[in-house]
Amino acid sequence: MKLHRLRLVNFRQHADTEIVFGDGITGIIGPNGSGKTSLLEAIAWAIYGNPAARGDKDSIRNLRAKTRAPVRVELEFGLGSHAYRVERGLNNAELYQDGVVVANSLKEVTGRLQRVLGMTHDEFFNTYFTGQKELAVLADATRPERAAFLSRVLRHEQLTIAQERIRERRNALGHEVDGLETGLPAQSELEKERKVAESRLTDARKAATAAATDRTKAQQALAEEEPRWQQWVERRERTLSLHGDLRVAEQGVIVARQEFQRLDKELAEALAAREELRTLDADVAPISKLKAELAELERLHREDAARREEQAKLTELMRNLNVLDRRIEDLADAEAALARATAEAGALAERLEAADQVAREEQGAWVREKEYANTRRQELLKQHEEVKDQRDKIERLGPEGQCPTCLRPLGAEHRAVLDVLNTQLDVIVTDGTYFKQRIEQLATAPAAVTQAEAARDALREAARQVTEREGNLRAQAGERARAQKERAGLAKRMQEIERRVAARDAGYDAARHNAVRTELARLEPVALQAAALSARADRAEALVSEAELAEKSLSAREEHVKQLADAVKAEGFSEPKFQAARERHDRAAHALRAAELAVAETRGELVAAESAVRETERRAAERAARERTIAGRKVELRLHNELDRAFSDLRAELNAAMRPEIGALASGFLSDLTDARYDEVDLDEDYRVVVLDEGVPKPVISGGEEDIANLVLRLAISQMIAERAGQPLSLLVLDEIFGSLDESRRQHVLALLRRLGDRFPQVILITHIEQVRDGLDRVIRVSYDATTGASVVRDDTATLGPPDASVAA
Repeated sequence: MKLHRLRLVNFRQHADTEIVFGDGITGIIGPNGSGKTSLLEAIAWAIYGNPAARGDKDSIRNLRAKTRAPVRVELEFGLGSHAYRVERGLNNAELYQDGVVVANSLKEVTGRLQRVLGMTHDEFFNTYFTGQKELAVLADATRPERAAFLSRVLRHEQLTIAQERIRERRNALGHEVDGLETGLPAQSELEKERKVAESRLTDARKAATAAATDRTKAQQALAEEEPRWQQWVERRERTLSLHGDLRVAEQGVIVARQEFQRLDKELAEALAAREELRTLDADVAPISKLKAELAELERLHREDAARREEQAKLTELMRNLNVLDRRIEDLADAEAALARATAEAGALAERLEAADQVAREEQGAWVREKEYANTRRQELLKQHEEVKDQRDKIERLGPEGQCPTCLRPLGAEHRAVLDVLNTQLDVIVTDGTYFKQRIEQLATAPAAVTQAEAARDALREAARQVTEREGNLRAQAGERARAQKERAGLAKRMQEIERRVAARDAGYDAARHNAVRTELARLEPVALQAAALSARADRAEALVSEAELAEKSLSAREEHVKQLADAVKAEGFSEPKFQAARERHDRAAHALRAAELAVAETRGELVAAESAVRETERRAAERAARERTIAGRKVELRLHNELDRAFSDLRAELNAAMRPEIGALASGFLSDLTDARYDEVDLDEDYRVVVLDEGVPKPVISGGEEDIANLVLRLAISQMIAERAGQPLSLLVLDEIFGSLDESRRQHVLALLRRLGDRFPQVILITHIEQVRDGLDRVIRVSYDATTGASVVRDDTATLGPPDASVAA
């Protein structure tokens, strides 16, 4: 893993910081509290998310950043043949691989990077990445936890995983062999089933041959009987058809005889009606003339009633015209007044829109300024409390006390740190006083807002009154137009009614109308009787012709009945003979169906017998194949048992060799760092580092010596990972490791890190000690600007002197 670029936006005290990394040993130097460790925290946060950050998620945001300002860390690094860029915020994250997005959520980005690096957060921070005050490897872990950690980072757990998979496969093979052997059928049973199936097949073939012979005989018998049976069926159908025709013909004879008798009776009645009609001619003659006169009188009566109705309509129409004329005259000035009101309303609407815009702008400006003042004052109060607590704690500890951040003695930097914090407090108090006064000023609405709202409300009331007057005038103008249209329609309707009245016929006589109706009512019974007699008399000539035709039809139908009876007798059909023929045909057909059923049954038995033979053959072949499978699985089971024992032996050997190898590497590093004063360290059974002095464990060592021991242990573990476990990381990050070391050992540490350049070509050191800068390849300076409340980062590599000869060596 090689870092290329880091950018922090509103991350802790870094408002907008960008760093470009290179090869070699890079030192990030600055006073305590300047924001050095925040750079490394940002790298870890970009990779592993919130678990890698100090405090909760809300404490990450820059105190002076606006509420909605984004918090973002961008990290670019190379790993193997791929280039990665991760961008992480408080609520979102994206991961790019070779310029392509491969993950776009917080959880997905963290999981993908953990898989790419091959390390969890704890493993990363206990090997390549050393945080401040965390130099000891797994200081709070138990013995089994330390052993498991070392085995995991050196990838020994891959052996455990492989062995677990081998055991899973071995157990599965054992279960599979047991299952195969349990379901294996006996060879004697299969041989017995085969003989039974072959005997069944022989019997089925014989039965199928006999059934086919019987079916052939039955088919021949049915073929001989079928023509005779069809002759009897056809003769029966012809006889039944003739019987039907005979019954229809006999019914026709009865109907024709009844029709002839009816016509003869009606002819006698028509001749009698003609004689009776002659006696009523004198009484019937005046009825036609009276009916004509009654029709004319009723027409004149309808004309008279219509004339009176239309005259009443004319009177009502005249009254409505007078009312409309008066209303039209009252509304004569409505249209002119409407035009004036419309113009006035348009002018007021424009003025109201302008006034409303002014009021909204004044109100918005007031609200925004008040919200900004409140937000800034709350932020300053919180920032004042945090900075004051830090200042009081440092002042209480004094120059001899330890820095609460790095736990190193403050010494000469005590007054400088207090001055920086006091300056920050003064700036915060000044800003807070200003925003408090501003909040009090903005508590009530400014005069500009009040005046703008009053002007807008006055124009709104005037516009409402004008709009109301315009609506009334518009309604009056519409009413006048409707009245004019309605008057024109009424005048036209009056003209039409007057024309119809003039065209009506006059001369209606009510007395004569009543007299005609009375006379017709008296003659009505005579008229009805005459009409009935006339209708019967008019049918006399027609009835004579119809009677002659009916007589001829009756004779023809009787002759047809005689011919059908002779045809039935000629067929010679006998129902007993027909039933005997049917029984012979049914016996032959039944025999054929029984033979076909026997053929189907024997064929089914033959198929079943053949299937049984094939099934016995299949089971025998399956048994042979299963025996071969069992033999192969047993061979594989023996192989997995051997592999399980081999993996157990290999893990034991690796675990036994792990502590001595780590101790040997750490001893070489310790000898270099202490000028051979101590040249041996060891890992005890609890995996804790022990310094040996001439082969004897040294029970008491100084704080600096303890840090050196922990440092060489970290370097030894990291080098073993790079050499033997195949980890692709080539980065080493160390935070504040020089605090307890003297100048000579600091230079020895730098020289050792430089000799490890082939394993760790990129080393990043965090320190507040200026004396080590000459042994670095690159220097990045970090300071805190009290006026802006943000850290300032600059590259001071150009100010380096020539490399220290002792360090270069």
